[in-house]
Amino acid sequence: MNEIMIGKRKVGDGHAPLVVAEVGINHEGSVDKALKMIDAAVDAKAECIKFQCHITDKEMIPTDMKPGDISDESLWDIIKRCELTAGEERSLQSYCKGRGIMYLSTPFSREAADRLNSMGVPAFKIGSGECNNIPLLEHIAKMGKPIILSTGMNDLDSVRRSVAAIREFGCPMMLMHCTSMYPTPYDKVRLGAIQELKEEFNLPVGLSDHSLGIYTALGAVALGACMLEKHFTVSRDWSGPDVPLSIEPDELAQLVAGASAVYSAIGGHKTILPEEKPVIDFAYASVVTVSPIKAGEVFSVDNTWVKRPGNGEIQADELNKVLGKRALLDLEADSQVSPEVIENW
Repeated sequence: MNEIMIGKRKVGDGHAPLVVAEVGINHEGSVDKALKMIDAAVDAKAECIKFQCHITDKEMIPTDMKPGDISDESLWDIIKRCELTAGEERSLQSYCKGRGIMYLSTPFSREAADRLNSMGVPAFKIGSGECNNIPLLEHIAKMGKPIILSTGMNDLDSVRRSVAAIREFGCPMMLMHCTSMYPTPYDKVRLGAIQELKEEFNLPVGLSDHSLGIYTALGAVALGACMLEKHFTVSRDWSGPDVPLSIEPDELAQLVAGASAVYSAIGGHKTILPEEKPVIDFAYASVVTVSPIKAGEVFSVDNTWVKRPGNGEIQADELNKVLGKRALLDLEADSQVSPEVIENW
């Protein structure tokens, strides 16, 4: 069975999806905002909340580059403004422990990975931008902790190289299908890639989803996704580059409940359940007389047909076995026909 352990939580085939509330940098460097998001995620019954560990000058050189269409602010300024100190991150981790929600964080540099490792995080979530960053992947894999690898902006060949690099160190691993568009149009989500990744790598696969709302995440559960990650905020009225595509607490609660419901509904076979018997009794039809029949008279479609309820001895699909045979007794109209009143049954 494809599964990994993240802390005390089994993730993979045979387990309900783990829903991750991705705060990322939506706190904008404010510990107070981050604490409010933790409380809101706990209230929504999410099992896990994730942040991002940024040490700006260790992950990038000074640059005026802007992050695509996401913001008019330079990437450097955004990340620098949203940095949390090591002490602040530890305080958030401690608060999560007290609230009973798993704390994860994504490192964007080896220094950030070292910080998180010293904090004792149960796993490393690798963002799509670092999926093909083999030096960083190897640095993290040496630590031996489970790795959750997002695969946005990478094709199968690229993911193969990354998976092979991580496997050299023998640490547990899972993949996250992702489309790195903010927001992702529904027709670019490509949920079919979930099964493709599962078959190619024989690993648990989840969905890191940037589309609006929770529709595609719920659809992913039916297709085998074992983890769902969605950007999260207390309110889309807050500022922040990822806030416009983030879900709010009520949507997170719906995602948690919906993922559990969809997971419970998948699988099974087309059989008749014993629990359906009470409905069968009134919903099926039985063979009945539709007019009085005398002993010796032939059952025909003029005097015999099928009607509810379905608790008669001869079901509707056996009508043709009755037609053409003779009645052994007088029968009133609307009588359920039983084998005992049919000649040569």
